[in-house]
Amino acid sequence: MLNLNLNLNLTPSAAREIHESVEQPGNEDLGLRIAARFDESGSVEYAMGFDVERDDDIAFVEKGINLLVGRSIAPLLDGTTLDFVEYQPGDYRFIFLPAAPKQAATGCGGSGCARCATRADPDGSQP
Repeated sequence: MLNLNLNLNLTPSAAREIHESVEQPGNEDLGLRIAARFDESGSVEYAMGFDVERDDDIAFVEKGINLLVGRSIAPLLDGTTLDFVEYQPGDYRFIFLPAAPKQAATGCGGSGCARCATRADPDGSQP
């Protein structure tokens, strides 16, 4: 087991729902694996399910739940929040809320980077 600091948050509603699943027969000795990967468009896809701990896992407890994250994907999950919400009336789902993107020291839109400078209008204003 590899224990590193990983900022993966569970909301109270997500924790409550997961606790109910942990109590189901066969899940009590398993951890909840949280996984992520980039899809073809570059967006992050998330998944989760009960699993056994592996040698290269980051294993930690959040709100009383044993969480497992593969070391290689930890950077994709750092700062992510898992919530359980009413997606549509009567349709409850887990959702992953990724961390806010980190901005450069000059901040986006400040014309301090090449990307912002190329987006500026001819009069120098930003779009």
